[in-house]
Amino acid sequence: MKLAALKQVLQTMESISFVLPNGKPVQPHFHITEVGRRTKDFIDCGGTVQQESVVNLQLWLADDIDYRLTPEKLLSIIELSEEKLNLENLEVEVEYQTETVGHYQLQLKDSQLLLIPTKTDCLAPDKCLVPAEKNTTSCCSSGCC
Repeated sequence: MKLAALKQVLQTMESISFVLPNGKPVQPHFHITEVGRRTKDFIDCGGTVQQESVVNLQLWLADDIDYRLTPEKLLSIIELSEEKLNLENLEVEVEYQTETVGHYQLQLKDSQLLLIPTKTDCLAPDKCLVPAEKNTTSCCSSGCC
């Protein structure tokens, strides 16, 4: 979900509900502790220089179980972040810690924001000779790295 779509969704919500990949809701007393742009510069396993940018929202749970972030308040936080950080209409990624910090994409379903796990992938399968079915060897064992 891109930032503009999230802002539109927030305008229609009465409350914010994030749902983990296992179907359990994030406790309703979550805080958004960061809104920002995260940019990653890297070289893929085929030797191509790439850059990836996302708008990052960090969810965090505190002990203040009576706290509730409203859609209007989150929208104002996002708008302030857009102004101060010159945020573009990028994909939104949510950072949330269960056992370790996970990064999730967002998807709207039935007025809930589903946290969809992100996945790793070979970005140069043509150069690394990755089989179409499943990569059974490491990309770097093919000699492209």
